Amino acid sequence: MPCDPTVFEEIPIFSLLDADERAVLAEQVELRTFKARHRIYKPGDPGGKAYVVLRGQVQVVVIDEDNQEVVIDSPGNGEMFGLASMLAAAPHQTMAVAMADTTAIEIERNDIGALLNRKPMAGLDMLTMVGRQFHAAQDLVRMRAARNPNEVIAEHLTFGDRIADVVARFGGSWSFIIAFGVVLVVWTAVNVVLATRAWDPYPFILLNLFLSMIAALQAPVIMMSQNRQDAKDRLRSELDFAVNRKAEAEITQLAAKLNRIEDRLDDLAASR
Repeated sequence: MPCDPTVFEEIPIFSLLDADERAVLAEQVELRTFKARHRIYKPGDPGGKAYVVLRGQVQVVVIDEDNQEVVIDSPGNGEMFGLASMLAAAPHQTMAVAMADTTAIEIERNDIGALLNRKPMAGLDMLTMVGRQFHAAQDLVRMRAARNPNEVIAEHLTFGDRIADVVARFGGSWSFIIAFGVVLVVWTAVNVVLATRAWDPYPFILLNLFLSMIAALQAPVIMMSQNRQDAKDRLRSELDFAVNRKAEAEITQLAAKLNRIEDRLDDLAASR
């Protein structure tokens, strides 16, 4: 059943189409209704269809490595889901579920093909919007790459962790070395001058006791700080790996979409 062509004005990939092109597309698509908790598609289903929400609520979820459902998108009115699989003609990797009674426009690859056959220049407009999404994905990757592991770890630091970092930072500075050296010199000099009245005469047994206790406490505190630095390095490596993997997946998918649209435009140009 045809739909109102004006709904495509708010959909990014179709927003550059003119009135005639939107009218052609509106003649091809179908209106679908889904009851609450209805599964629209699941992972592995053929990806030849995409949907535009007119009314209702939809959640797009993915199953993570722990077999937990993770919501990655909640398209609202006028928003689209399932586009990547439709353009790439690849099976869905996510699951879409109607959370309430939902009305949506169902767009098939053949509907896009019919639009391009009748309005070839519409392909350039769609290609322009896909290119903008490609740049948006690149901006997202750059933003993720700029994530500071120090800030991530700082969110989970306890009071004891902060004290350990402060002790390690001060214990490894010239300020500590100079201050500690001054204390040692003053302690030994005063006790040597006082001679028989000294509270810690040579060989300075009380001073050695204090030094041993300080070393016994300082060593594990410094090790705690070093362990935190190791955690920062691991987190930095994990973030780099996650960003690289995300960038590779996004670029591969978007490149595939661009190639398919370009091939379709070439075929249309050759047939004219």
